[in-house]
Amino acid sequence: MRFGMVHRVMTDALAALGVIALVASGQFNRYVSWAILISLGLALVVRESWQRHPALRHLDTGILLAVIAVQVVRIVATDASVLDVLVEFAAALQIIRLATRKGAAHDQQVIVLALLHLIAGTVLGGGMGYGLCFLGVLVVAPGALVLSHLRREVEGNYRQGARDRTGLPVDVPRILRSRRVVGRSFLAVTCLLSVPIFVFTALLFVIFPRVGLSLLLLNRGHTGRMIGFSGKVDLGAVGVLRSDPKLAMRVEIPELPEPPPPRLTMHLRGTALDAYDGRTWTQSETFKRPTESDGGLVPIERYPDPAVDPVMRIDLEPIDPPVIFLPPNATGLRLKHRGQLGVDANAMAQRGPEGELRYQPTDDRGLVYDVFLSRKRAPTFQRLPAAERRRYLDLPRDLPSRVVELAQQWTQGVDRPADRARAIQEHLRTEYRYDLASPSGADPQPLDHFLFESKRGHCEFYSTAMAILLRAVDVPTRNVTGFVGGTYNRFGRFYAVRQGDAHSWVEVYLDGEGWMTFDPTPPADAAPKSELVGAWAYLRDFIEATSQRWDRHVVGYDLNQQVGLLQTLTSRYRRSGSSSDLSLSRPRILAVAAVALALGGGLLYWRFRRTRRGREERRADAGRTPSAILATALYEGLEAAMLVQGVPRPPSLPPLRHAEALELADHPLAREILTLTQVYLRARFGGATLTEDDSRDFERRVKALRGAERRARAASDSGLAASP
Repeated sequence: MRFGMVHRVMTDALAALGVIALVASGQFNRYVSWAILISLGLALVVRESWQRHPALRHLDTGILLAVIAVQVVRIVATDASVLDVLVEFAAALQIIRLATRKGAAHDQQVIVLALLHLIAGTVLGGGMGYGLCFLGVLVVAPGALVLSHLRREVEGNYRQGARDRTGLPVDVPRILRSRRVVGRSFLAVTCLLSVPIFVFTALLFVIFPRVGLSLLLLNRGHTGRMIGFSGKVDLGAVGVLRSDPKLAMRVEIPELPEPPPPRLTMHLRGTALDAYDGRTWTQSETFKRPTESDGGLVPIERYPDPAVDPVMRIDLEPIDPPVIFLPPNATGLRLKHRGQLGVDANAMAQRGPEGELRYQPTDDRGLVYDVFLSRKRAPTFQRLPAAERRRYLDLPRDLPSRVVELAQQWTQGVDRPADRARAIQEHLRTEYRYDLASPSGADPQPLDHFLFESKRGHCEFYSTAMAILLRAVDVPTRNVTGFVGGTYNRFGRFYAVRQGDAHSWVEVYLDGEGWMTFDPTPPADAAPKSELVGAWAYLRDFIEATSQRWDRHVVGYDLNQQVGLLQTLTSRYRRSGSSSDLSLSRPRILAVAAVALALGGGLLYWRFRRTRRGREERRADAGRTPSAILATALYEGLEAAMLVQGVPRPPSLPPLRHAEALELADHPLAREILTLTQVYLRARFGGATLTEDDSRDFERRVKALRGAERRARAASDSGLAASP
């Protein structure tokens, strides 16, 4: 492996990992991210000969000034965030340096920038993509640093006019082309240095407590928030809801049966809407007030009992609006931002109209919270004051009369509100067809067109139809938006809820029971749609489960987890003293011992091979005289001169045979090459002694051989100029 090539590859890999860590943080929008990645790729393929061209001497300075000017204009003339501009400039600075670097000094700047990018990625992102980049940097960085230092020393000695042990000037290009400087063992050892570095870093991470990342001033709400849920329903302006596979939340369900159902309908409620004007659902009230809290618990209609109430854990990605999603039988919450420690729950959540709860986003890391469930599966909201009943029965002023007549027809002979709700739900499920691109949205009366003309639409048409038809027969209702459910992740043991699972359904108030959930959308179309089988489904589940563990145990690692880990280790240590636990731990002890013996045996074998190889080399050198060693070094200079003259010696051809072949070919330099080769052979194998004068004379003649090409070329050029 060529020294220069290996050094460039490792330096490029380190730089690319640093830039990718910034891109993976999600700090940039899609177009800026692609521009950075494409520019990085172009910078990496620039050849060294282009970088050293005299015409491009000041290219890096010009590009840098242009980038600075563009970023200053963005800050002054637009509403671009200063943090975004600085991070983009850091990425651009690395790309410029990669494209215009000249020598080891610039390579060291590349390495420093890459490490700074990795540190910035810790604050900006810290997700699974950053974790992979971090592991890559651990493996590549030791080798890149060592090789960069070696190249810096070589180039520094060359500039200072240093000479090697034979007295010849240091030939930097030849060293960079050499295959003997860097071998497989060197790369293996330098890359294995990442193991103790990783272990030491992991120990520091586990031992020292952490505080919330939002205490850093760099964290703030992210502009590119996920959109898979809407705070309003507009039948004339709703796009395709059930097509985006991006993850919205992970839900861990208590007391799951075995095997867990592959898909689960949960009706995770985001917000409810009570006012309908014929096209759009909105909230008639807009108040917001802080929630109550006691010991970190937030009640909904009563305080939960953590000792007995089952707990559902929800890991919510950033979403706009920042709504807290609840199942239909929730009693209370326990909130915590990702990576936060000791934050007052009362300052984190606000209560809005229709039972809506929102959190205060302190960063772009979403929210992790526990939902306490009713053991009797009682509905979350059970009260409806008589003074407010009227607004849940309001109908649009221009509602066609045939809509009211249809409601009366479907509920004819049915007296109980619950039975009326079931009757209308059944009609909608069986007599209408699900369609994401319903033509009813373009009609001035979309609900009327859906019920009597097209008879097809998406979930919001179904929920609107049921809510209005029930109001027409004096049953209070409201429209609800949220997520219908999720798909089971076989590796992480959670349900993955995606943006494509956004849904709309109905809450019906039943006296004596409360607000009950009804879903008139056909069951086959109201279920989660993610794939369950196939290579892509397995890969997706594995990546999402790994990302969850990274977010929970690395990004979200805090003092609480640290104390829990310490308690677990302490309890296991205490239990290991008992005979029963000892018998259970013996297989593990044997396995660890076997691995340790295998590693130790491999290390001893490698050490034995390395020692034996060193002895053989020393034994070979022991029989060589100082003159033989000097002759070998002098002949290497002669070989370099022959390479310059275009007559290199093939590795399979002995030196004397090569010199004689040149003489038979009547080469103009053959006599001199043969004479110097004979000097080398007499000293190397014949026992002749080389004095200091002999060495200087040999070097002078080799130098003359090198200059012979320049003299011949000058003579040829002068001959061409003199010819007519």
